[in-house]
Amino acid sequence: MILYIKYMVSLRCKMMVKEELKKLGLHYVIVDLGMVEILEDTTPEQFEQLKQNLAKSGLELLDDKKAILIERIKNVIIELVHYTDELPKVNYSDYISEKLNHDYTYLSNIFSEVKGITIQQYIINHKIERAKELLLYDEMNLTEIAYILNYSSVAHLSNQFKKITGLSPSFFKNLKKRKQSKLRENLENI
Repeated sequence: MILYIKYMVSLRCKMMVKEELKKLGLHYVIVDLGMVEILEDTTPEQFEQLKQNLAKSGLELLDDKKAILIERIKNVIIELVHYTDELPKVNYSDYISEKLNHDYTYLSNIFSEVKGITIQQYIINHKIERAKELLLYDEMNLTEIAYILNYSSVAHLSNQFKKITGLSPSFFKNLKKRKQSKLRENLENI
């Protein structure tokens, strides 16, 4: 049996879900971002108890087909942007369509209808969040970040970054350095 869980986007969430399944005596085969495959079918009582236990931790057990599909789209994008070292060189639409085994137009229409933004905008938002993360780590320059996130150029990344955040990537990076410098100053003055 496959269960879909909303807001399950980290390793900590996966560990928490495993613990809740264990408490209910359910045996899992796979616990992945947004999805759990268990060996047995749940009783209505187990399903409801799992739903309540997950809700206490901010997770939502889904049972609506549209919501499940939206969550699967989001998880494919999050995994693609945040948990792979290099984005695929194919169109995102082809990648998502292939991963979810649905026509991209169908996926796109449902996603836009429910989320109020396009899949493309959702991908861009996550790519910019990833770029911010990489800038803060200070281990890569902007050219390397643009390459990893599959941007055609540094200028393209910079333009999207500024459009989303209102700041240039270099200004964003310098803000972090200024904050750290102030923090060090304050700590030294204590």
